[in-house]
Amino acid sequence: MKFTTPATTNPIDQLRVVGQPLDRIDGPLKTTGTAPYAYERHDVVENVAYGCIVGSAIAKGRIVLINLDEARRAPGVLTIITAENAGKLGKGKMNVATLLGGPEIAHYHQAIALVVADTFEQATAAAQLVRVQYLPTAGKFDLAREKDNAVVPKSENPDTSAGNFTRAFDLAPVRLDATYTTPDQSHAMMEPHASTARWEGNRLTVWTSNQMIDWGVGDLAKTLNLPKENVRLISPYIGGGFGGKLFLRAEALLAALGARAARRPVKVALTRPMIFNNTTHRPATIQRIRIGATRDGKITAIGHESWSGNLEGGEPENAVQQTRLLYAGPNRITATRLALLDLPEGNAMRAPGEAPGMMALEVAMDEMAEKLQMDPLQFRILNDTKVDPEKTDRRFSQRRLVECFRVGAERFGWNQRQAQPGRVRDGRWLIGMGVAAGFRNNLVMPSGARVRLDGNGIITVETDMTDIGTGSYTIIAQTAAEMMGTQVDKVVVRLGDSAFPASAGSGGQWGANSATAGVYAACVKLREIIAQKLTVAPDEVAFRDGMLHARGQSFPLGYVAAHGEIVAEDRIEFGDLDKRYQQSTFAAHFVEVGVDAATGETRVRRMLAVCAAGRIINPKSARSQVIGAMTMGVGAALMEELFVDKRGGFFVNHDLAGYEVPVHADIPHQDVVFLDETDPMSSPMKAKGVGELGLCGVSAAIANAIYNASGIRVREYPITLDKLITKLPEWV
Repeated sequence: MKFTTPATTNPIDQLRVVGQPLDRIDGPLKTTGTAPYAYERHDVVENVAYGCIVGSAIAKGRIVLINLDEARRAPGVLTIITAENAGKLGKGKMNVATLLGGPEIAHYHQAIALVVADTFEQATAAAQLVRVQYLPTAGKFDLAREKDNAVVPKSENPDTSAGNFTRAFDLAPVRLDATYTTPDQSHAMMEPHASTARWEGNRLTVWTSNQMIDWGVGDLAKTLNLPKENVRLISPYIGGGFGGKLFLRAEALLAALGARAARRPVKVALTRPMIFNNTTHRPATIQRIRIGATRDGKITAIGHESWSGNLEGGEPENAVQQTRLLYAGPNRITATRLALLDLPEGNAMRAPGEAPGMMALEVAMDEMAEKLQMDPLQFRILNDTKVDPEKTDRRFSQRRLVECFRVGAERFGWNQRQAQPGRVRDGRWLIGMGVAAGFRNNLVMPSGARVRLDGNGIITVETDMTDIGTGSYTIIAQTAAEMMGTQVDKVVVRLGDSAFPASAGSGGQWGANSATAGVYAACVKLREIIAQKLTVAPDEVAFRDGMLHARGQSFPLGYVAAHGEIVAEDRIEFGDLDKRYQQSTFAAHFVEVGVDAATGETRVRRMLAVCAAGRIINPKSARSQVIGAMTMGVGAALMEELFVDKRGGFFVNHDLAGYEVPVHADIPHQDVVFLDETDPMSSPMKAKGVGELGLCGVSAAIANAIYNASGIRVREYPITLDKLITKLPEWV
């Protein structure tokens, strides 16, 4: 099905099932520990062996000698894989560095060997006996030092401009010119990267933890020089990903290589310390923002430049993209520069680009409002736009940012905020409020599905869509139930298997909207087949309460499949609506913090997100996504930072003891409001995504609240107490 124009008659609009806050279908499996994750597939493999990856001990250079003799003699060892005996490997297009290093080393903890043994303990012990001699070479590990050597990246539209920014900024009566930094960050998901591989002849099956099944199949096949049809990936349950599992990683490739060499199924999981340096991370940024405005607050010039680093061939962190669209202003520039760094690969992490970009932009907006002596909320509302500021002939399909601000301000009690910092106390705590816009573009991806109807009226949906804790099982079941006029408990959803039609996958906030639209398309085809069997036109059949109603007669849904299962398959492909309309999602984030007047300790006291993100398919799971994102925003604002050893070229705090993330005690009650919105230009579901929108802007709202509480402006994230304690107002 090609989606080129909004549907006029749409079964989804009935909202009997879609839009309801249903419990997660997979909830009982998750809470009882019976959901089979990749490393736990004891039900599908027998005589399994275990692999332990050896990572490079240097960040850049080459292997001179790798001695495996002692490791091979260790108890239980079956085989050891290195670049020397792995055979000729290709390289998937989704990875920057090769997944099995040697002799050249691209980054610290790049996999250089896999030891396979009868037991996990034997493999781990033997891996310690692999002896490697290196010839290190000098690397580049400091973004600030390499900033002046950064180049224009090869990515599409790294720079944009409109009007005459330089002249307009120079002439503006009120100006801001400030630099902000965000650190390297880790995905830190609960489930590690893990895979179980099994060969049957020249056909490979890998049970893995991967967000994008079709991408993974393609890259694994290319790396192993196999036909794509000979590779099957299965990933029904994923314990978190945040973008870290979008692409094929070392453990999946090495499990496959180890299983082929050992002639047994092999399990491989990355240890937590190896995840931080072997896999991807969110790259650090340096961002310069300049804003010029009239004295009455109208922005006349806005410029945003960003520098980030990556391995050779990698992409930059596009932290300027939201600035192209969020606020009005006739004269504007954005620029992105990429420095060559020899750190582990930088790549997508929840809301890549906008998350760190909003951390800077929305603090700059507050700083500018203060210069103008304006309420920061009113300053943002004043500079709202209904068109793409760089392409004024293209309107937003929906843009309700101002309504988000106004609803949020009323609900949060924004009128009680004191404009002058440091004026509100609660005992020893300095109290402040902060606000920030939330913004994330609405992306759509082609997505396919297969639906089956049996004689009992059971609908089975098959698609390789994944559920990374977001509720895909449930919203897909809701979509199929709505389309076929039945109950959710009459729908079986099967996900995460490359034997099923290729879907959008989970990433970029496109998963829910695109994947359900693919199920919608398959159900439309199933409805057409049913109508043919009833010898009526599709619009003459009503699907309701598990029954078919046509020309005055009623039949159970399974009636038409009494003599055999009916199968329909289709794929949603999006037309040019995203070219004709700018499609984005919006939010307003409000935060109240307390800053200890003596120690600088910051505590988040209240949080509110008001979101405008199209139709909300399941308010319960959508709220869960937003509060998870808000929690992630607290981490980014106050604690998350990968510390770079700038001599050795690695992340020092590569475990969950040294890399701090929020825990329950750090998070207050979080309030989430969804505006009642549908966007027919987005998809037949009229939905958008919320999982990344809930993160974008949160950290800036916290930073702004800290300033309002203490009068201390910090432009370097995370805002740890050492950046506050020497500047706190004198305790009274």
